[in-house]
Amino acid sequence: MRNGMSRRGLLLGAAAIGAASGCAGGASDGIGADGRVTVELWHGQADTGRKAVEALVDAFNRTHPKIRVDAGGGGVLADAMLQKVTASLAAGSYPDIAYIFGSDLASVARSPRVVDLTSAMREGPTPWNSFWKPVRDAVTVNGRVRAAPAVLDSLAVVYNKKLFRQAGLDYPQAGWSWDRFTDTARKLTDHERGVFGTGWPAVGDEDTVWRLWPMLWDLGGEVVAPDGKHIGFADQGVQALRTLAQLGRDKSVYLDTKPGSEQLYQVFLNSRMAMVATGPWELPDIIAAKIDYGVVPLPTYSGHAVTISGPDTWTVFDNGSARSRAAVEFVGWMNSPAQDVRWDISAGGLPLSTGTADRPEWREHSARTVGLDVFTETLRSARVRPVHAAYPQISQALGEAIVSVLLGRDSPEKALRSCADKADAALLIPR
Repeated sequence: MRNGMSRRGLLLGAAAIGAASGCAGGASDGIGADGRVTVELWHGQADTGRKAVEALVDAFNRTHPKIRVDAGGGGVLADAMLQKVTASLAAGSYPDIAYIFGSDLASVARSPRVVDLTSAMREGPTPWNSFWKPVRDAVTVNGRVRAAPAVLDSLAVVYNKKLFRQAGLDYPQAGWSWDRFTDTARKLTDHERGVFGTGWPAVGDEDTVWRLWPMLWDLGGEVVAPDGKHIGFADQGVQALRTLAQLGRDKSVYLDTKPGSEQLYQVFLNSRMAMVATGPWELPDIIAAKIDYGVVPLPTYSGHAVTISGPDTWTVFDNGSARSRAAVEFVGWMNSPAQDVRWDISAGGLPLSTGTADRPEWREHSARTVGLDVFTETLRSARVRPVHAAYPQISQALGEAIVSVLLGRDSPEKALRSCADKADAALLIPR
């Protein structure tokens, strides 16, 4: 997810760090003297997300007397979880469950300590086919289910109705084109008033990159070519980058050069940006800022709706059979619609399954939250980034290309050639 509710900095505090380090198993395969199995959870959440997951953990512990989930958090937020987990695996002292970004799962799943959840998920209490396709794709590596889903989102455009009215422009509607998007952004920009038509992260990180994938997929591109040795967007990438180049030439795009996109969202929340591509996690802040807003699907080149979803995962690690079984029971419980709906409403996610989407609590929440139904509906056309070990290198190369175009340093053609050279080299590395 981005992109998401847990994308912040490091947690501080000796208590959290101490809890993270104390994940060595107890006696008898993790079964304590009182007969309970203790499961160490590194959830990586902060603020609202932390409160939500801790409330669910408390509920689980009350209703499962033979299992105690210790929600110490891991000492870091989700941004740094990959590094933390990688180091803990090397040291031989790792948690039972960790919150892992979907884009990092392929790298983590190479460890033999990651528990294969294929049977548990496909034969579990929540029907496998009731999970949205992006969810199923995001947790599957080489045909095996290597994690349980944790958080689901999608990307759409949130727009400021007041700024549209002031500019005398009609509100955007589903099926609008990228040409109309760039033209609208130009017309909405008023530098004398400090108003931008839209914004884009210009750091080169995953938040910069994942917004471009729907554009490339819409044009017929793929992240990796069928031969597995080259990128699959050499031509499509040029066209998509031309759209960004147009925004840059028009000076209609606010470029956030700091990690986390916090400044970008603050500009929107201060009514100084008319349109922003974002996910449902941002709606609570938009509502709190009293923005008169609407939500519309992403623009399109082809006329067909395409968006991206960035599911994150609960990855289970093997600390012995008793702890593994208990960990699997917990993540399965979290995935069930009754718990998932509480997590989604509290933490700003989308329902993991159609079962959750059908819950009366979700329908009521969606009905009173403007635009949330648009994000949920886009899941039907959502795709996910491939769970591929070379993805981080591909993303880094594309991020550099995007920034160079947005800042006017390189043409789309030159930037994409450089991206292809680096990404293709990464794809040739044996893994």
